[in-house]
Amino acid sequence: MMWRVYRVIFHLGSPLHIGWGKVGNLQRTRPYVTGRVLWGALTMRLTRDAASGRGPATDSLDYQRVGEQVHHSLAFTYFYPATHAKEDYQIAWPWQNENSFRRRFLCSYQGTALSSFHRSAATGMLREVEFISPYTLDTGDPVFLVGYVFERDGSTLAWQDAFKRFQIGGERGYGWGDVRLIRIHKTEGKQLFDGKAVFEDGAGQPGIHLPASGHLLAHTLARNLPAKGEVEPLVGREWRSHNRRHRHAGQHVEFGGVCFTPGSVVDQDSSLVIGECGIWRGMDENRS
Repeated sequence: MMWRVYRVIFHLGSPLHIGWGKVGNLQRTRPYVTGRVLWGALTMRLTRDAASGRGPATDSLDYQRVGEQVHHSLAFTYFYPATHAKEDYQIAWPWQNENSFRRRFLCSYQGTALSSFHRSAATGMLREVEFISPYTLDTGDPVFLVGYVFERDGSTLAWQDAFKRFQIGGERGYGWGDVRLIRIHKTEGKQLFDGKAVFEDGAGQPGIHLPASGHLLAHTLARNLPAKGEVEPLVGREWRSHNRRHRHAGQHVEFGGVCFTPGSVVDQDSSLVIGECGIWRGMDENRS
């Protein structure tokens, strides 16, 4: 087998914001953790761990090198909120009942910059940040994050240790995105997310098989894919200080393609590949 599969469970210890655009003053959050967010957080943690004792990790080339190692050695599913039920964890799929999910898991925080001269709120600086709550809003149950990590045979990355000191998402300077590792469990079978998807080992990237009418569980490139659902362009900002142009934090804009969103439904049995940042694509798309 080329890939080892691990089920990973985090306990959400503080509000979690996964940026998803802005509506008015509201900065929305995605209701799940994307593979890109996991890749970025793990790259940051591994790079800083490697620089420990040698000073701060300030060279973006170090982050680029480690990020490429993560791309080569690991792959991710998206991670979804869950609650503890009996002896296992029950995932709350956002698309099953969007209103119920929102009432149970999503909250927001309002803040503003202050004008010391006027002793009042600064004009135009009111903001509201939406987040996944660390406790359910109806019953106060703790919230967990459940997903899978695929590790290539021969990998030497210390990702399991890095997960023990992990912080993800936005607003981290305010203590948001703090997660505590509960369990990393190597799975022997091929079923993922209680059979909603099936793992297929491959020489390149890990494969995923979905039955007809199955839900896409990650952003999936929309080209030539028989599916129904919403589509969106994946666009993100990166820090590439080694570039001559757009070298400051957030100036480089990376386009990941036009994708079906998680929760979209495939029309037929589909074999897919997990690419970089957890984005799925068809087999033909992977070869092109």
